[in-house]
Amino acid sequence: MKKFIAILMLACLLSLTACQSAGQSSVPSPTQNQSAAGTDSTEPAEPETDMLEEMVAKMTVEEKVGQMFFARCPDEDAAETAAKYHLGGYILFGRDFDGLTADEVRANIQSYQDASDIPMLIGTDEEGGTVVRVSSSLRDEPFMSPRDYYTNGGWEAVEGAEEEKADLLLSLGINVNLAPVCDVTGDPELFMYERSFSGDADEVSEFVGKTVGIYRSKKLGSVLKHFPGYGDNSDTHTGITVDSRSYSEFLSNDFKPFAAGISSGADCILVSHNIVECMDADYPASLSDKVHQIIRNDLRFNGVVMTDDLIMGAISEYTGSDAAAVFAAKAGNDMLCCSDLEVQYLAVLEAVEKQEIPMEQIDRSVIRVLKWKQDLGLIK
Repeated sequence: MKKFIAILMLACLLSLTACQSAGQSSVPSPTQNQSAAGTDSTEPAEPETDMLEEMVAKMTVEEKVGQMFFARCPDEDAAETAAKYHLGGYILFGRDFDGLTADEVRANIQSYQDASDIPMLIGTDEEGGTVVRVSSSLRDEPFMSPRDYYTNGGWEAVEGAEEEKADLLLSLGINVNLAPVCDVTGDPELFMYERSFSGDADEVSEFVGKTVGIYRSKKLGSVLKHFPGYGDNSDTHTGITVDSRSYSEFLSNDFKPFAAGISSGADCILVSHNIVECMDADYPASLSDKVHQIIRNDLRFNGVVMTDDLIMGAISEYTGSDAAAVFAAKAGNDMLCCSDLEVQYLAVLEAVEKQEIPMEQIDRSVIRVLKWKQDLGLIK
């Protein structure tokens, strides 16, 4: 009965109805273990796209594994690296814009695309406020945080900033913004406060829905982060964070913005490295098949699910950096964010060749990645 109530509440969230939990709801029990995540027959059917299925059928295993990596753009030989590993995408950081003109950035990005047989996702974190990879270099003033835009000018200011943000990124050849932030944080002393829109889940949900809608209308990819909701937790860049909140709190609060983003057509969900005890006390969320089954089976999300950077302290302390991507792929992630590409790529490739990760699962992930590219107009 508790499981039924939990699923019913999630259905209410997906229709953007405020549903409140009357008590602790149990986490749906996954039917698959860590090595077979994503093969549950209850998982929603994947989009039927004959062209994409034909593309995947013709790809080598090396090409398929490469499409699962959304890697940090290297300092040198970025075009050659993209071609060598058949990469799904590059994530650009501040160093990729510092001291460059817009034309130089465009030329660099075009060189990566020219080197790739399949068009790449080119992403960056342009949240506004404390995370401004692009506008800190290529705008007269960096974008303020969405929270500050709302304080100064209400929803009109927020929407105007997101429109301008999307136009700026697209003008450079960037087709994915790793945003909006869905975390609900109201205490100014907390780690995620400056990046969160509000401490009110309904306000964050409205922001997320509006932002995803704007990005979708312009064909800029959106990424909902950081599932299942960062809350009041500390920084996982430096170590493991354990979240001891009840599942009912996530249902009535943290899941709402993600549900709003899904309803508005979000492309991707990024999963945090927090250990969320009520969902999986043994694995960080990014490495947990139980957390991924909540995304697939209960939130009914059919898009791309990817990890936060696998080199972050919370993961390297937990798995050893050379195994992180394998853990993440087994858990059900479609895309793997990493700053140590060669190590992680070879580890996943070996795991696939040894049949530690089913090829059927890899194919499903690659189809989701290609479908995202198709939706953005990268694949015709």
